[in-house]
Amino acid sequence: MKVDGIISSNLDHAGAQAKDLEAAGYDGGWTAETNHDPFFPLLLGAEHTETLQLGTSIAVAFSRNPMTLAQIGWDLQAYSKGRFMLGLGSQIKPHITKRFSMEWSHPAPRMREMILAIRAIWDTWENGTPLAFRGQFYTHTLMTPFFTPERSGWDGFGAPKIFLAGVGELMTEVAGEVADGFLCHGFTTEKYLREVTIPALARGRAKAGKTMEGFEIIGPSFVVTGSNDEQMQAAADGTRQQIAFYGSTPAYKGVLELHGWSDLHPQLNSLSKQGEWVEMGKLITDEVLDAFAVVGTPEQVAPQLHHRYGDIVQRLSFYAPYKSDPQRWSAVLGALKAL
Repeated sequence: MKVDGIISSNLDHAGAQAKDLEAAGYDGGWTAETNHDPFFPLLLGAEHTETLQLGTSIAVAFSRNPMTLAQIGWDLQAYSKGRFMLGLGSQIKPHITKRFSMEWSHPAPRMREMILAIRAIWDTWENGTPLAFRGQFYTHTLMTPFFTPERSGWDGFGAPKIFLAGVGELMTEVAGEVADGFLCHGFTTEKYLREVTIPALARGRAKAGKTMEGFEIIGPSFVVTGSNDEQMQAAADGTRQQIAFYGSTPAYKGVLELHGWSDLHPQLNSLSKQGEWVEMGKLITDEVLDAFAVVGTPEQVAPQLHHRYGDIVQRLSFYAPYKSDPQRWSAVLGALKAL
């Protein structure tokens, strides 16, 4: 199992953090699109590393178009010498329409078409295939030599892998059909992964005439850990609030329903509209916390992660929505690598 770390979106620290991840033995480093662009830090990460794989987990797909993403992916793949991974996610309708002022419709079919369009553009640039992509949502039919990027740095590496994030079954099936791998949302349990996610991925792979062989599942897992009671409590409180935040989102309520916690979503949703973020966290019981997060000392975390996901996840990263020191994660990383 490969183990990945997180690269800060702060450009003052991104290069050094990527270098530290590589030195510590991590296989990859991911950025997230929250309050900063997710791609700029990866350029710095590529500059300061030699072997670390670099990816977005996630970049918001529907705030951009296929041509924009194709250009960014092409350049980062070339500059990193084949180490870039394009991780995409849909976000939810209010953010796409109200924050990004972009169109929202039929997210799963639109995402499928977007990924196919990106691949068509890359094929044009790499192989000279005439650009003739015509879909329901995107049309790309014009490409001249002046706008075709040079192949320098691209030869020998090929196109970046595309990873797609999802929770619902439709988007997950799309990932299986057209992506190279799947980014598990942090709001995922082992039960949901085994009973809902993997069957949906398999259906998507079957649509494309493929098996699950070679398809990577990347599992960001909530981890509650610390070296003393005070650290453990702070970690648990931060994780409860993050689980509560996700649980308040209508698009993710299916995870709660699978566990028989249907009543939890409307309570969390109501409190979120009132801005009661701390109170929301108090609704996350130990049972709910244990379903979403691995809880234990740094020495206990690795065996638990391996037990839950070792047979179904090819890459793993730690989801820790709280302040933590690098030494804590070094112990977990070392234990995972030794398994």
